[in-house]
Amino acid sequence: MAATPLVGVLALQGDVPEHLKALTASGARPTTVRRPEELARLDGLVLPGGESTTISKLAALFGLTEPLRARIAEGLPVYGTCAGMILLADKILDPRAGQETFGGIDMIVRRNAFGRQNESFEASVAVTGIEGPPVDGVFIRAPWVESTGAATEVLATYGGHPVAVRQGNALATSFHPELTGDHRLHGHFTELVRAAA
Repeated sequence: MAATPLVGVLALQGDVPEHLKALTASGARPTTVRRPEELARLDGLVLPGGESTTISKLAALFGLTEPLRARIAEGLPVYGTCAGMILLADKILDPRAGQETFGGIDMIVRRNAFGRQNESFEASVAVTGIEGPPVDGVFIRAPWVESTGAATEVLATYGGHPVAVRQGNALATSFHPELTGDHRLHGHFTELVRAAA
């Protein structure tokens, strides 16, 4: 079991520094990932918030799409926040032209489901498996989960919609815990990575 697992953050676009800081605080050894060869040595991977269409197009440009799909399919622990949740979905309800996902969670997501940028908000979210008070969820052009398959566990809902899910070693949240200073979800993911190592 890796005491200090090496966890990559896909650093093509989005809130990468915040995830690096949260992972460090959670006892992981974070690193940025931009090239396919960097995936092979990872114990886990974070797909950050940002713009899912841009990230998917840049991943294709950098030759990362198929290697990412392969590593996730092999069971690499992965955590996606906001845009990262969209990228982990097996299907997007309303994709933009040319938008692809890496897959890994049997779910259908709706992009920007909670509204546009000016409708962003914070809310308390009780997440199964996270001890203590509810986490403070920052929802920025956030998706929600329209439906899940039998293998997908819903860990949290908000407004009647799933906003945190897990399938095997893949975890996803609609919101951004990395923006709050509450690192319990990153700590939970780091433990998941340790258990899988």
